[in-house]
Amino acid sequence: MHISEGVLSLPVIAGGWAIGAAGVAAGLRKTPAERLPKTALLSATLFLASLVHVPLGPSSIHLTLLGLSGWLLGWTALPALFIALLLQGALFQFGGLLSLGANTAIMGAAALAGYTARLLFGGFHRSLRPGPALALSAFLAGFAAVIAGSLLTLAALVLSAGELRTTAALIMAANVPLAFAEGALTLFIVLFLAKAKPDVLEPSRHKA
Repeated sequence: MHISEGVLSLPVIAGGWAIGAAGVAAGLRKTPAERLPKTALLSATLFLASLVHVPLGPSSIHLTLLGLSGWLLGWTALPALFIALLLQGALFQFGGLLSLGANTAIMGAAALAGYTARLLFGGFHRSLRPGPALALSAFLAGFAAVIAGSLLTLAALVLSAGELRTTAALIMAANVPLAFAEGALTLFIVLFLAKAKPDVLEPSRHKA
């Protein structure tokens, strides 16, 4: 769901930076010190996962782990994403620096979709026991994150240039199978952690 450099219009770039910066600031305010190691680990994981991608027009499709990051970190996922995207743009020209704000806003919103899936099944302030509720929560987190990110990518491309509508629709269609794959992968990882390392699923308390 990375949008390449030179594709977005100036209003979309500006709007993306405004929304992305606000989201990162909110995430930093809600990040207690004890969550920093988990945040750093997720940021590194996101950095590596997104490097394996398939270019598709002005964007790309790839495993994102956005639903997992949102499920585990909540709002803290946004600064973790920003760091990963910044390093990808600076080191590998993947995504670009001008589009960094829009990519952060899009992928941050996708991660928050994963966070919402956790809220729907017992809240973020306690972990869930292994079982159907945990499995459904994890699957929906991965699935919803990809769908939300794809829809926002489509909107950003169409708002930038009407002629990108066909390409945007193609990106959306290509990401639907990926949404199911992300859902299954997120489910597997969460269930594995619930058995092998349940303390990882225990959320730290948000800052006031």
